[in-house]
Amino acid sequence: MSERLNKENFDSTIKSVPLALVDFYSDSCIPCKKLNPVLGDLEDEAGEKIKLFKLNINFDFEVAEKYGIASSPTLVLFKNGSEQDRKNGFQTLEALEDWIDLNNLK
Repeated sequence: MSERLNKENFDSTIKSVPLALVDFYSDSCIPCKKLNPVLGDLEDEAGEKIKLFKLNINFDFEVAEKYGIASSPTLVLFKNGSEQDRKNGFQTLEALEDWIDLNNLK
């Protein structure tokens, strides 16, 4: 299960893992709810290669604002604490796998 982040632990947590995927979401967002099982499947397949996190943009809007999150869901890929890429909206498992390229992660 994805770990929940907040403004107090976001930066330190993201910097502490080699590869992180953060789901910036809202509880009232229908595409966010549809994305949850896809992220669960991704987490199962990825194993230790990537760590998944969630941040509710309604409660921790300061973090969302810092990263320029304008819509939900927004998925942001971090490597060693630095943003690498982002995707907006619902994504299929296959699209996420291609985007992250799990087979080539070190």
